[in-house]
Order: sequence, then C-alpha cells, then structure tokens
Amino acid sequence: MSSPIELNIDHVANLARLALTPEEKAEFAQQLGDVLHHIEQLSKVDVSQVEATAHAFPVYNVWAEDVAQPGLPVELALQNAPAQRNHMIVVPKVME
Repeated sequence: MSSPIELNIDHVANLARLALTPEEKAEFAQQLGDVLHHIEQLSKVDVSQVEATAHAFPVYNVWAEDVAQPGLPVELALQNAPAQRNHMIVVPKVME
C-alpha cells in the first residue's frame, strides 16, 4: 500500500452497529484500507473503450410453456404434516 487512506473506523463501526475492541479497530482499519487501495488501483484502468453491460455474457430468458398440470394429491401433500384436520395442516396458535 503506497499511502494510508484516512479512515474514521469509529464512524464506520457505528454505522454498522459494531462494538469493536481497539485491536479489532486496528485490524479492520488495515483491511478496509487495503480494499480501498485496491479500488483506487482499479479506478486507474482505462475502460473508455469498454461497452457498459449488466452481465459479462448475454442473458436469455428460457421459459417453459405455461400449461396447466394436475397438482399434488392431498394425501401426498399432507403425508409429512405433524397434524392435520379437514385436509389442512394444523399448526400451533400464534395469536390469542
């Protein structure tokens, strides 16, 4: 790393709702500084001749035909339910 980037690690930790020890602050400040330095290096690359894209490769939607098909039989759908009543799964009450 050429020159250290000024970081307010306390502000970053506060935004992330992290309580850091002094050792963690030093470690994370170094790591975050390294990441920012790498990004700074990437910003020096000339991309003026590169076409802007959302994906590296063309994306094509492959859709199956929307054809109605028979559903799952009730008995098969409920076979692993811990409790059932009137073709429905019974769950514990969550509200009174």
